[in-house]
Amino acid sequence: MSSWEVKDQWWTSPFNWEAEVRKDLKLPAKVQFHDATLRDGEQTPGVVFRKDEKVAIAKKLDEAGVDRIEAGMPAVSAEDMEAIKEISALGLKAKIMTFSRAMTADIDRAVECGADGAVIEVPSGVPRLKFQYNWTHEQIIERAETAIKYAKDKGLFVNFFPFDTTRAEADFLKRLVSAGARAGADTVCIVDTTGCATPRGMAFMVRMLKKVVDIPIEVHTHNDNGMGVATSLAAVEEGAEVVQACVNGLGERTGNAPLEEVAVSLKAILGVETNIKYEKLAELSQLVEKLSGMRLGAQKPLMGRISYVRESGLGIDALYKEPRVGYSVHPAFVGRKFEIVLGKKSGKPSIEIKLNEMGLKATEEQMRAMLDKVKLKSIEKKAWLEDDEFREIVKGVLGR
Repeated sequence: MSSWEVKDQWWTSPFNWEAEVRKDLKLPAKVQFHDATLRDGEQTPGVVFRKDEKVAIAKKLDEAGVDRIEAGMPAVSAEDMEAIKEISALGLKAKIMTFSRAMTADIDRAVECGADGAVIEVPSGVPRLKFQYNWTHEQIIERAETAIKYAKDKGLFVNFFPFDTTRAEADFLKRLVSAGARAGADTVCIVDTTGCATPRGMAFMVRMLKKVVDIPIEVHTHNDNGMGVATSLAAVEEGAEVVQACVNGLGERTGNAPLEEVAVSLKAILGVETNIKYEKLAELSQLVEKLSGMRLGAQKPLMGRISYVRESGLGIDALYKEPRVGYSVHPAFVGRKFEIVLGKKSGKPSIEIKLNEMGLKATEEQMRAMLDKVKLKSIEKKAWLEDDEFREIVKGVLGR
């Protein structure tokens, strides 16, 4: 078990580690990651991954230590099916999964693709059953049992996925999950399809279902109300052993819980081990951003353009020596770099640091002159200065 402070990696709150805080936690020894970027992530409006792009992302996911890759839904298109076949043939360490409706045809496609397993979905939430599906509770249970048994007979690993789980009736959900486990499902997933569960609500559901089945519980959360990471962590705190997530938080509406945020939080804040290679997360994030065309918010945690950028001059010299002074997670831990930029809020120490990076020296008076010009330029352009702009200021002040 890690602690709140690890050199060159993180410095989080020691209060997370107080005995009173941790006494009731049911943390597993290790959490696995099931990445759904190539299926649920591609459901982001406007995102299309071509076959070669899916293969490239799958390879990078495997490099980053993801345990399972949900490579897509073969029924969507012939190209998707070919992509899954190619990914399955790569010999990756990760288990390759397909997404399947509770239909024998979908399961046959998973087998044809050479996948290791299938995520088998049925609806469970009341709004879905009332307005989208004209199925009774008994029909849903029967469909689930038939599909799971069929998949197990075909030699597939099965993740039972009763989606919209957090809006289901408790009694029906217990019956459904029990039936899935009896049919042979290897794991069952609590799916917060519309991101409406609180962390406490999610924790309650994990406790509830652990009393019903003895197979591992997984969690799949969406971020509609900004709680995707928090609800995933809450599930793990109650003993959930697998987190399903998407790189950069891709997904329908406001997206899924971001893989990189959940993984780092588990390790640096909860002290839970995973197989994730954290230093590979930036490369993975950048590849998915490029191929999806979905630009990250500049302040997105960990991977945003300015998440490790500092303009303010307050304490900049300390930050430059030790980034953990101002960041709980060291940028290098996730494959990032700390960057100082010059602008309206900069101070003389920032000027001195930038000059040192350029191999230049200046007097106190010259640095004050540079700082004045930097502030004026930044106010004028309503942004920080690029390095070339600062070089022009330096040239003007030093005369070279």
